[in-house]
Amino acid sequence: MSSPTGPASGLPVRMPRPRQPGRHRRPEPLVAPEGAPALVLAVPGTPSSATRSLAEEVVSIARSELPGLDARIGFLDGDDAEFPALRSVLTHAADERTARYEQARAAGVEVREPDGPVAVVVPLLAGPDSSLLRQVRQSLMDSRVAAELTDVLGPHPLLAEALHVRLSEAGLARADRARLFTVATAADGIILASVGGEEAVQAAGITGMLLAARLAVPVMAAALDQEGSIASVAEQLRSAGSQQLAVAPYLIGPEIDAALLEAAAGEGGCAIAEPLGPYPAIGKLALAKYTTALGIAPQQPQGAPVR
Repeated sequence: MSSPTGPASGLPVRMPRPRQPGRHRRPEPLVAPEGAPALVLAVPGTPSSATRSLAEEVVSIARSELPGLDARIGFLDGDDAEFPALRSVLTHAADERTARYEQARAAGVEVREPDGPVAVVVPLLAGPDSSLLRQVRQSLMDSRVAAELTDVLGPHPLLAEALHVRLSEAGLARADRARLFTVATAADGIILASVGGEEAVQAAGITGMLLAARLAVPVMAAALDQEGSIASVAEQLRSAGSQQLAVAPYLIGPEIDAALLEAAAGEGGCAIAEPLGPYPAIGKLALAKYTTALGIAPQQPQGAPVR
């Protein structure tokens, strides 16, 4: 026999810990709602094993932040086999949702007929690129699936943080301004390289201001897909007194050929950092776009403070 306070034998039991009251209580962990749409990462560029690995790491970060998340990868130039095309990933997600509903009905379970979007599509792009976004929208139309398309990942303070890290990894910036040491190869002027034309340059410029605040050096955006843009911005920075320039790609990676980055850096006579790649912030921002679209996000992820 046991009593309301524990077993009659006197053996200790683990009682549920009362929830801490007040504004300092620990927030309840966020989990994906049952039946929530899939997060589909739309990956641009030519599919490759490296691109797939990058995309898998991004969705892995998103899943770790939101348990129960159904996250998938669709390639804009996929071939429906090793690298599934975005439209086929959307179609498959819709077929699976319909099958689950029909199986539940056949088992006698009372369930509502599925409604709302099958998926939330998040473009794997740091900034706007009208050509690539047109491809994404066309894939959504071709799939004939109810899906919601989010904005691109930037601008955002977390991208400025990621750019800072990539520059420091390349020996082109100090990792922490609070520490009193110098880097002999640190750049005194940064060219933020984007793709997508003038719209992308303007969007990159917003993140560039955040990066300039972190590094305390001038940062200017330029377009990799506009001939002479990198060289022109390099000349402006040198005219303003900068001598050691560096190119910081405002790119995830798959959206442009790496050879173009090297050529642009050579054109401007600059050192170059790695693209953003699967930096943890990329997965967090992709998830933030998804949760915001569904109205289940309490707030956007915050960037690290400027040091």
